[in-house]
Formats: sequence, structure tokens, C-alpha cells
Amino acid sequence: MKREEIIKAVKAYHSAAFPAKAFNREKDTVRYAGRVFDENELAALVDSSLDFWLTEGRYSETFAEKLSDLLGIENVLLTNSGSSSNLLALSALTSKKLGKKRLVPGDEVITVAAGFPSTVTPILQNGLIPVFVDVELPTYNINIEALKKAVSPKTRAIFLAHTLGNPFNLDEVLKVVKEHDLWLIEDNCDALGSRYKGKYTGTFGHIATFSFYPAHHITTGEGGAVATNSEQLAQIIRSFRDWGRDCYCTGGENNTCGKRFSQQFGTLPLGYDHKYVYSEIGYNLKMTDMQAAIGSVQMDKLEAFGEKRRANFKRYQKIFSAWEKFFILTQPTPDADPSWFTYVLSVREDAPFTRNELVTFLNERRIETRNIFAGNILRQPAFVDKPCRVAGELTVTDFIMNNTFFLGTFPGMTEEMFSYVEDCVAEFLGRFAK
Repeated sequence: MKREEIIKAVKAYHSAAFPAKAFNREKDTVRYAGRVFDENELAALVDSSLDFWLTEGRYSETFAEKLSDLLGIENVLLTNSGSSSNLLALSALTSKKLGKKRLVPGDEVITVAAGFPSTVTPILQNGLIPVFVDVELPTYNINIEALKKAVSPKTRAIFLAHTLGNPFNLDEVLKVVKEHDLWLIEDNCDALGSRYKGKYTGTFGHIATFSFYPAHHITTGEGGAVATNSEQLAQIIRSFRDWGRDCYCTGGENNTCGKRFSQQFGTLPLGYDHKYVYSEIGYNLKMTDMQAAIGSVQMDKLEAFGEKRRANFKRYQKIFSAWEKFFILTQPTPDADPSWFTYVLSVREDAPFTRNELVTFLNERRIETRNIFAGNILRQPAFVDKPCRVAGELTVTDFIMNNTFFLGTFPGMTEEMFSYVEDCVAEFLGRFAK
């Protein structure tokens, strides 16, 4: 059977296996996130499998190029997850190749406590000290005045996520970075396609990270990426990603440097094979070509996905604006155009119900909700008693831990789903409307 015949059959299979279905409010679930795909992703996945090239290959090159072209970033390295991307980004800054700019154990990295653990864990895993700063409402991003006060003589880097797709104030953060000569890592895992003053997030810092988990803006299942315009940082990141090896040949290639058997490294014999020289304490965190095949197709849909997410955010904003006396509604950061990961809102302190009462009601009616990840990460079991510094009070962070949740804005949302959510919200809140 020819490859073209197999692909044609796969597309026919997709139509039979994944038919479009109308939402049934009596039994279907309104998901907070989900994969959105068609026959083209499935065809690309099978096409890649037919090559049986199981590590990085032609689809990886295509996917990375599309992401690079979108962002205008020279170096994009694919990884097996957004969490691995965060680990690689932070670990790269500890490399001896950076000389006096390298991070060493005991150095401080400013971040926030209201976020996802994988922004914080690489700091601890590298022997660095996380410095936790409060966030602000209604953007859920870092409080800039608190950030300025948090800088100390030991501060060497800032590592922040664009919360749920809403860019943090990049102008002000970059002022702090430049004033104190700090590294900036943008955790862009929840914000692919978001813009700040017309420029994509993930293009402002020294390094940016991305996630392609099914809940995110595009998906490869498991998967992620690291992006940087620095050739030096790109080589270091690649080394950490690829077992720590010094060689930068791509899979299946040899002697790209032209000096494979003629260099001196450490106390190894002169001319030791460069493919087996290790300059970093690294990992194996690469993406497979079959994952990249899916991602290369998903990239073509990113703009449409982003517009749908923006429209879905506005639809939720319309629903909850009618009940604003009970909620703090999310607002985009000034000068930002978020590609919203979710719709986040907070129950006011004086509301006649709690966050838990509302989300319990919604989940009983098959409307999925999530909290803002760890809430206050310092209260999580794994982070109790870990070395850190808290800069000021985490008052808003604790408020978020107790009062905040989010609903889905993913492109699979339909008007029938929104209508159902609107009716359920009115059913719950109507009893308190007097």
C-alpha cells in the first residue's frame, strides 16, 4: 500500500471515529480544556510514524521553524514538556560557560507564589533561593512595586509566568532587569499568542519557555519548547537537554563542528570523540518527531485558536458582569492583548457564598473548574520549610488561594455550552440576588 493511500484512509477514519456531536446539557461535561484537532493532525502523526524516525526529525525541524518564524526568535529547541523547558531555561543560567554571569547556589531568583510549581521547582533544584513577591488584582500578575522592593544584592534573575495568558507588565519588569543587570526568563507556557504592545510574549526575556500539553494553546500531547535569541544560551540549553553533551550535531549527523577528533576537553585524551564529551550535568528532554508532527499542524491553527479564546473570554465576561457585585472580574494588563488560557474570577470577601460552595455546585452539574494552580505555593506540602525569602506580605496571594477559580476558554467551547453555564450560574446566584 502506498503512503498516500494510508493517509487517505486515516483521514476517512478520523471522520468516522471523531464525529462532531451537539452538546447535551443533560449528560455532557463542559471541560475547562481539551484538545481541538481534525484529520490533518492525525494524518501528520501517522505520516511521521511511517518513517519510524522516533527522535527529532523532519517534522521537528518544521515545527521549530514555524514557532521561530512566528516569534521572530532565532533559536527554538523542542522539549518533552513545558516543565522540562523551565528546568532547562533556569539550569542553563548556571553554566560555567557564562563566566561571572552564571547563577551559583545561594543566588536569588524573584518569582511569585501564586502560580504553577514548575516555575519554582527549577530554582530549588539548582540550589538557588526563590524570592516570593505578591501579585495584584485584577490582572493576577506580579505587583511591580513589590518587585522593585524585593531586589537585593543577591538577586540575579527574575522568573515569571504570564498568568493564565495575561501578560505581566513587561515595560516595568524590564526596567528592573536593566537597572540591576538581571536575567529574565518568561514562562510563556500559558500565553502562546498573547501580545504586549503588539509584540508576542515570549520574545522579551533572555529565555522563554512554552508548553504544548493538551490544555494549552496548541498541543503535541506532552511537549514544550525553549526559545532564545542568544546563540550562546541556545548551545548551553541544547547541551542540558541532550544529556549534557558538548556536541551540537542533530540526530543522525556527525562532525558538524569539523573538529570531532582534534580537540582537547578537560583531562580527556587529545582528540577524544566530541560526540561523547559532556560539558554540563544534563538530561534527555527531547521531543519525538511524532509529537512534532502534530505540533506542526497545530501551529497553522494558532491564530484562529487565539481568536476563539478571546471571544470565549468575552462571552464569560458578559455572563459574570451581571453578577459583578459578587465577583472581581479579570482585566487584561494595560497595553496587553491576551490569548486567554482560561477565564479567571474571584469571589469577593463579602459575597454571601464561598468559592468552594460555587465550584462544588458547578462541578455537580458537570462544569469543570480549577483553582489557580498551587494557590500560595508556600502552603503546599512539598514547599514547606524549603529555603526561600518572602519579600513583603502575600496578602493577595492568600486571597487567591481561598477565593479564586477559573473556567475554560479553549476553542472547543460552543454557544450551547455557554448557555448551559449561564443558566447554572443564574440558578446558583439567583438565590442571593435580593
